[in-house]
Amino acid sequence: MHIQLLTNAEFLEFSKLFKPGSIYQTPYYAFAMHEENYSSMFVGLMDGNVLKAASLILVYKINGFKYALAPRGFLIDYNDNELVTTFTKLIKKFLGKKDIVAIKINPMIIKKVYNSAGYAITNNELYDVTFNRLKSLGYFHLGYNNYFESLKPRFEAYINLDLDYIKLFGNIDKSCRNKIRKAVRDGIKVYHGNEDDLKYLYEQTKGKYPRDLQYFKNLYKFFGRDNLIDFYYSKLDTTDYLQYTQSKYNEYTKKSSELSQKLILQKGNADKLINEKLSVDKNVVKYRNQLAEATEYLRKYPNGIVTSSALIIKWQDEIYLAIDGYDEKYKKFGAKQLMIWKLMGRYAKLGYKKFHLGGVSNINKPNNKYRGLNEFKLNFHANVIEYAGDFELITNSPRYFVYKNSFGITGIFKK
Repeated sequence: MHIQLLTNAEFLEFSKLFKPGSIYQTPYYAFAMHEENYSSMFVGLMDGNVLKAASLILVYKINGFKYALAPRGFLIDYNDNELVTTFTKLIKKFLGKKDIVAIKINPMIIKKVYNSAGYAITNNELYDVTFNRLKSLGYFHLGYNNYFESLKPRFEAYINLDLDYIKLFGNIDKSCRNKIRKAVRDGIKVYHGNEDDLKYLYEQTKGKYPRDLQYFKNLYKFFGRDNLIDFYYSKLDTTDYLQYTQSKYNEYTKKSSELSQKLILQKGNADKLINEKLSVDKNVVKYRNQLAEATEYLRKYPNGIVTSSALIIKWQDEIYLAIDGYDEKYKKFGAKQLMIWKLMGRYAKLGYKKFHLGGVSNINKPNNKYRGLNEFKLNFHANVIEYAGDFELITNSPRYFVYKNSFGITGIFKK
């Protein structure tokens, strides 16, 4: 067996069919990262004329040293001892000759899968064998992080879409279903956007996400060549919001007046009428205040208010929430919940099997500082995959020693 460079077409053909797949092991992602000043190569392990394993390898140069990354790990059967051993020895030699000091991988080796309640529903019985094999081959494990310290999240949430529409909605947490219904009533609408609309995503994520608008456009450009990417955003229709609020205000004002008449005429149980009127009057005040807000929104934003956004990548028979954002000023409208639900329904009907919601923190970690993020995703009846985490393989010991002692290796890659 031997390592050889692959063409874009050769790597694309292999990555399309390999399971488990990853959007980060595609030529499209390589092209986008090239615009972020990463060089890249596609390598394959050949057994004669048969391609047995492959990987996108990104290379970043800092202070004269080259460091590599295989995002989401190599496309290889990690349970195949001989294959992994051979590939490791050959890739180490191959990269070492190119003066690359080390390569970091975050492979899709599953440790456990949890349900939304935090109980393990799947345990990988081969995990310990696979993990120890990598360590014996020289991969240094960088630890079981609980939050987002690694290059790619160690915990990821996903939804199974191979259910009927009613079952999908019924599985969602009740509080989340209520937010979805309220968003519809308030006038939140979801739109299929285009490249020009990516500015909404940037405005909602700047300061929170390490890349800029141009990166979003590059993803859209390169994955879009084969129609593998969609952009969505939600808007509050300010006219609908005002009309709905006005109708509710009129409804409760009328009820309040009717209850006042009944009390005056003493028609019915007085205590019961008083309690009912107090409850109705609370809603009168609520919708009176909301009416002022809705009137101001329509005056200032007659074309609506963009409230949330989502960049979706389609790969194999699964979809990925690559990047998403929302405007915190309008969080109360539940626009993000409605958008995720709309996308679940859309892609389920198109035949996709899984919806990857992206990273979460350790759902079983006490006092979790990312509890809100976790709850948002788990409320959609999502499962959570726990991966092995990051590994580092030194590929050029002399240069690595100099680099490690001169600069260190942390923080040179953005997520």
